[in-house]
Amino acid sequence: MDMLINGKLIDKPEKIEIRNPFNNKVIDRVPQGNHEDVKNALAAANRAKKTLNDLSSREISESLYGIHEELSKNSKSLAKLITLDCGKPIKDSIEEVNRSIQTILLSAEESKRIYGETIPMDACAGGENVIGFTMRLPLGVVAAITPFNYPLNLAIHKVAPAIAAKNSVVLKPSMKAPLTALKMAEIMDFYLPEGALNAVTGHGRTIGDEIVTSPVVNKISFTGSVEIGEHISKHAGMKKLTLELGGNDPLIVLEDADIEKAAEAAVRGSYLNAGQVCIGVKRVILDNKIADEFIQKFVSNTKKLVTGDPMDPETDVGPLINKGAAIEVENRVNESVNDGAELLCGGKRGGTLYMPTILDNVDSKMKIVQYETFGPVSPIIRINGIDEAVKVANNTKYGLQAGIFTNNINNAMKAVKEIEAGGIIVNKPSTYRMDNMPFGGCKMSGLGKEGIKYAIEDMTKTKIVVINPL
Repeated sequence: MDMLINGKLIDKPEKIEIRNPFNNKVIDRVPQGNHEDVKNALAAANRAKKTLNDLSSREISESLYGIHEELSKNSKSLAKLITLDCGKPIKDSIEEVNRSIQTILLSAEESKRIYGETIPMDACAGGENVIGFTMRLPLGVVAAITPFNYPLNLAIHKVAPAIAAKNSVVLKPSMKAPLTALKMAEIMDFYLPEGALNAVTGHGRTIGDEIVTSPVVNKISFTGSVEIGEHISKHAGMKKLTLELGGNDPLIVLEDADIEKAAEAAVRGSYLNAGQVCIGVKRVILDNKIADEFIQKFVSNTKKLVTGDPMDPETDVGPLINKGAAIEVENRVNESVNDGAELLCGGKRGGTLYMPTILDNVDSKMKIVQYETFGPVSPIIRINGIDEAVKVANNTKYGLQAGIFTNNINNAMKAVKEIEAGGIIVNKPSTYRMDNMPFGGCKMSGLGKEGIKYAIEDMTKTKIVVINPL
């Protein structure tokens, strides 16, 4: 699969192999782009921004509706490509494609709702008979840097709002799973002006740094690690930033919770996409009064999961993105057990597959909960009551989302007010996300918000217009 620059598919003699995470077979080779390729992509985007700005919101909306229809026609092949690309179970890949199609539709609708507002100028002395209003205008060029775990949906969450707001885009997908994003760009390009969307592939230090430091770029939207996010923030200069840097999301289950539903939510939240989800349940915080009952149901449900070939529609848990990632999870679990945690199920690795794992009696000081563990592991921390639960939930440098199961409104509202996170999900796991809701965290989980309307707000600038009638 090739890069997309200025409306043309670009190949290179230098290639990067893309391997299937499940069987390590080479599934494609993508161009190894260089500084010149990025500069060409940026120049194309810089030229295209005026063409986009001259389009009406109706024309932009119709283009996005066309993309929505084309993605719908290609939904089966896109789902298969996601599974080959990143090892996601096919049934979850189908869900990702459906969400992506909906995200395009939401963007098409929102492109016609980019409003300014009138300003009561006469609220200040000297403002009598003066008219004031604001306009929301595109920033210009948006750089989108995306991860491997949701290769289609997270790319669309950056590209579609940018186009809806009449920005041009340079997309840099993860080299761990770039194929789906490249195919998406190829499909979208047919409906957009030349150069409006560009997609470049190559090593991060070459491609990413060129994008981050370029004066052509007006905004960077990045999803990935804290380390790279900090690097971007230090080198981006005067650009708007949206940084989604992962999480260490807790699921709190209190004594008044619906234990059956909480256990089901814990399974889904912990093992979705083999735990490679930034809002996945990374810590289960259990009230001692119901811990044993919950754990019995949780372990029983976890053991029912099918781990294996992600192309098999019966598979619930597929591989991690590569062997190194699986070994890192394995080492974290082994270290926790050596430090006193109790292994209740799982704890075994085979290549890139790691069995769904539950650890009891985990201490908050253990690395498995102090750092984001990107794998199918569910560490249990026992507490007594809502006050301790909130304290443990906040004992992390991250603050993306948190889930709490309780039937007590006072406990729910205490969690809402006191847990340091960008989203609090009551009676659902932290993995709950609708594509139109504001999404983004605090602390080291990043800056800014995604979610179509909220992303568009971050991808536009406000101009004030003042008219003094003569």
